[in-house]
Amino acid sequence: MSDTAGTPAGCTGRALGPGLGVSASGNGLIRRRRRRWIRVGALGVTVVVAVAVGTASVLYAKLDGNITPDAAAAAELARYDKERPTSLVKDARNILLIGSDSRAGAGNGRYGRDRGTERSDTMILLHLSAGRRSATAVSIPRDLMVDVPACLRRDGTRGEPMFAMVNYAFETGGSACAIRTLEQLTGIRIDHHVVVDFTGFTKMVDAIDGVRICLREPIHDKAAKLRLPAGTVTLNGEQALGYVRARKSLGNGSDTDRMDRQQRFLAALVNKVRSNDVLLNPAKLYPVLDAATSALTTDPALASLRGLYDLVRGLRDIPTDRVQFLTVPRESYVYNANRDQLVEPEAERLFERLRTDRPVEVTPDAARANASGGPAADVSPAPTFRGNTAADDDCR
Repeated sequence: MSDTAGTPAGCTGRALGPGLGVSASGNGLIRRRRRRWIRVGALGVTVVVAVAVGTASVLYAKLDGNITPDAAAAAELARYDKERPTSLVKDARNILLIGSDSRAGAGNGRYGRDRGTERSDTMILLHLSAGRRSATAVSIPRDLMVDVPACLRRDGTRGEPMFAMVNYAFETGGSACAIRTLEQLTGIRIDHHVVVDFTGFTKMVDAIDGVRICLREPIHDKAAKLRLPAGTVTLNGEQALGYVRARKSLGNGSDTDRMDRQQRFLAALVNKVRSNDVLLNPAKLYPVLDAATSALTTDPALASLRGLYDLVRGLRDIPTDRVQFLTVPRESYVYNANRDQLVEPEAERLFERLRTDRPVEVTPDAARANASGGPAADVSPAPTFRGNTAADDDCR
């Protein structure tokens, strides 16, 4: 006998619609399972996010810890802060880039015997204009004769002032002595410095899959370990190092010719790094950042990803024709043809422009540069110097 028509006796469940066949308790079970899967899914998402954040944090910490802070140079520069030039333009920055020829450290021994010295194989003063409208890289010949101040030597003793080649300053007193020497020479306050060794340079080039250059003639240079065909060539790290360092058997054998090659290479490097293939590809960008940060010794203010980011974040917006490379006006030293001296008043005109953050122009045409760099340039809003820009691509 049934209590309700159509419902068997003893059943407490409510009749459902035709074809459903699920009891109220079954509905509850479905709802409980659904809530459980939502909780599991939320937990899974949380774990994935946590792992991603943790991985990002680990990678950031690794990159951040790669950079070596040059605390000794900072202490030495602080000692002489009162005699250093004053920055004249807010937000403009001057960075000294030093390529070290040290054979010490992992991987550098293959470039020659460790002589117990560390010299500046390359020295470039990079000026970033206020508002990051332009970037001007000025090569300083390593054989340039300059006044080197009394510097703290690497062995802890203090040297005497002397007249010597500019790379003697770095060899004797490291980056602090190089900075003080160039500040004394130019009157320009150097805000930051970056030192990179041979191995670091090759790793950075390899991390971006090489740099494309164009050669008018084939190169066969035993000293630089280079054998390259004429035309378009993509240099790997070792080839790039040989190309920018070679001096005796490439071109006319002069340091000026070597600096010209370095500037052309840097222009090609800027174009490669600025390309979307590197900057917008995380798989390629991380190795570049890892190689770059591992290669650097910098002042403490730059010795972090945040410090480097704050410095370079505006550089990507500078047009390539405003990324300029030139060599300080120089000529053979009057007492030794194998040494250099500044050409005046052209050199001081360049330094004054950089100090006050006023524009300069560059051209590969030496005749035009020399004409513009003379006294008549005083009336020009932008005197012209011999050099090139990142837009001057030899491969076009």
